[in-house]
Amino acid sequence: MKTNSLNLTTQNIPTLVKQLTIPASTGMFFNTMYNVVDTFYAGLISTQAISALTLSFMIFFLIIGFGYGFSSAITALLGNALGKRKYKLASIYAHKGLIFVPIIGLILSILGYYFSPSLFILLGAKEEYLQISIDYINPILFGTLFFMFNFSLNSILVATGDTKTYRNSLIFGFFANLALNPLFMYGFLFIPAMGIKGIAIATVLIQIINMCYLFYKVLQTKLIHFEKPEYFLPNIRVYKQFLIQGIPSSLNMLTMAIGSLILTYFVSHYGVNAVAGFGIGYRVEQLMLLPALGLSTAVLALVSNNYGAKKYDRVIETLKVSIKYGFIISTIGIFILTIFGKLIISLFDSNPIVVNFGIDFLLVEIWIFYAYVILFICVATLQAIKKPKMILFIGLYRQIFAKLVIAYLIVKYFELDFIYLWFGILFMIYSAAIFAYFYTNSLLKTLTNKNL
Repeated sequence: MKTNSLNLTTQNIPTLVKQLTIPASTGMFFNTMYNVVDTFYAGLISTQAISALTLSFMIFFLIIGFGYGFSSAITALLGNALGKRKYKLASIYAHKGLIFVPIIGLILSILGYYFSPSLFILLGAKEEYLQISIDYINPILFGTLFFMFNFSLNSILVATGDTKTYRNSLIFGFFANLALNPLFMYGFLFIPAMGIKGIAIATVLIQIINMCYLFYKVLQTKLIHFEKPEYFLPNIRVYKQFLIQGIPSSLNMLTMAIGSLILTYFVSHYGVNAVAGFGIGYRVEQLMLLPALGLSTAVLALVSNNYGAKKYDRVIETLKVSIKYGFIISTIGIFILTIFGKLIISLFDSNPIVVNFGIDFLLVEIWIFYAYVILFICVATLQAIKKPKMILFIGLYRQIFAKLVIAYLIVKYFELDFIYLWFGILFMIYSAAIFAYFYTNSLLKTLTNKNL
């Protein structure tokens, strides 16, 4: 079997963390900018097109959440098998996972096709607005299968320590999106003008191209082959492992979508300008969190492999090194946004009221970066050591239950100013991060002592 040139169980941990994190973070940046490009082109069509894109993204995020959750489960199981040098088992996980995630995607796309119009209506879409939303989401739902294939293919690559291939596919996707969106929107030669439907079709086409590239790279690992076609057939026992490992992470992703809706609801009590300021500040914050998300990808690959190889000292070192690097990156982000935060927000909206709301959000929430670093790394670690159940409970606490209580008390009960809402959220996220850190460390010590 040919694996990535990186040896995740023997090479220097700090070096490996950097080598895995940088490509992953770069890829996530271009993926985020991909969405910015779609929003820009939708804005050229109409305000309704932007709104339709926003509504559709809520549905699409639910699908992506399942894709991410189950693909990370496959990475964890596959990484553990590789760490144990059980290459046959690793190959079985790879073959089964390659088919399993798209099956989930197919089920979700069918459900989405039948229920998305009703959901759009529930969210206030009517007449032309409703039709535009349907025009966009239907091609995306058709393309869900390809999205899911890409998730499953990337899960195999990450398990081998390859984060560069997916980065390359996302960079290609960004530039291809810049070129293809106007072609499908306005028409060119034999391509008819399709408006917002064209944006969706361009996205699906890019996913198909990337799928071919990722599949080619996966074949080079020798984990996927055609020598034993039965490896591709469904297996209840293996699928059960995928479900046990993947459902908590998938549901955790869903809590994030619900949490965003909760925050938006309470922010709306401060007015339209507050919602706009929060929306801009939130997007800026998300860009700064991309390195931390890249770190979590590195942790998932390193911990799963080393835990499987029973190199527990390297598991603990990965945790410590990743948190240290995350804190350094966070400090740089805090410094940048403290100085340039107002300027960055004003680039999105010149309204001084909106800018002030955005600054109130950002200057409090930048201090949350350290907590997010701990959370992302601990969640990745729990997934990697095949102990994902607590991930869901942490997500339910910070995204739904605690957020609801804190937001209600600050906004409705005490009727405090906008900025106090973010102090409350800051406190809540740190409480979740502290719990996650001590729980993860305690679990690692227990498992380590048990296996010594």
